Amino acid sequence: MPENQKKIKKILRWALAVITVLVIISGLGITYYNTIGYLTFGLLDKTMAFWIHFYLLVPFVILFILHIFFQPIFRAFKNENLKKNLLFILSIIIVLAISIYVLAGQFGPSQPIKLDNVEVKEYKGQKLSSVNDFRENSIKGPQYINKDTYRLEITGLVNNPKNYTYNEVISHQNYEKVVKLDCVEGWDVTILWRGILVKDLIKESNPKPNANTVIFYANDGYSTSFPLDYLKNNNILLAYKMNNATIPPERGFPFQLVAESKWGYKWIKWITKIELSDDPNYRGYWESRGYSNSGDLNESFLKN
Repeated sequence: MPENQKKIKKILRWALAVITVLVIISGLGITYYNTIGYLTFGLLDKTMAFWIHFYLLVPFVILFILHIFFQPIFRAFKNENLKKNLLFILSIIIVLAISIYVLAGQFGPSQPIKLDNVEVKEYKGQKLSSVNDFRENSIKGPQYINKDTYRLEITGLVNNPKNYTYNEVISHQNYEKVVKLDCVEGWDVTILWRGILVKDLIKESNPKPNANTVIFYANDGYSTSFPLDYLKNNNILLAYKMNNATIPPERGFPFQLVAESKWGYKWIKWITKIELSDDPNYRGYWESRGYSNSGDLNESFLKN
């Protein structure tokens, strides 16, 4: 074999080896998520791991084809470097197996979520999405909260701190409206939401004059914030029902914020605490990782 071809073959083998390792690592990360229930490491979450894995497959396939061109795989067993070629073939099988599992898990059918009531599919002539149309992309998987022991704390810069039970929250005046959630991943859902106005709860806590920011905390450690004026000047719901059914654990029971005109990462689920603050620069989970703090739909979600 000419010297140039040997060099090309060596480069291809090393490049293929590196890509193979990266594909396997990202695939195992997603497998870990599907098994344990969450995946987060810095900026890496399940969705990002999937796309890293998906796009790594492209150069992997290209390098694999080029490798076959310079050394046909069908001649591998006749080669004197049998162990090396067996390792190569084994790595290909591992990559294919993990990739099939990952792609099947991402695009394959999932079990429908159980609801406590029949889900409405249309409201006042407007077609609604299903509870099952969401994609699971939370930082630690669904949270299962006991309604009987649940408490919603309203604290911080308030004169009248609150510690509501679930039933105390939903006993407030209820409102419902259809609002679309837009996710930064490119999908959206249109849902009929029913809940309580956040500003009603805030009003009962009697915020102090210097309060200008509201921070929401979730059971899984997630958090996000909004200007107090956004919540006072808009009828923002703290929802406990979607499409006429109680929000299931997979979608944020007991409460999900219906953050109208905001990207989906601002629609915090599994809310356990609302804090009034004087820090407009507070950064929540994704905001501290480069996402826009305002989360406005008319702006890029990566804008700081």
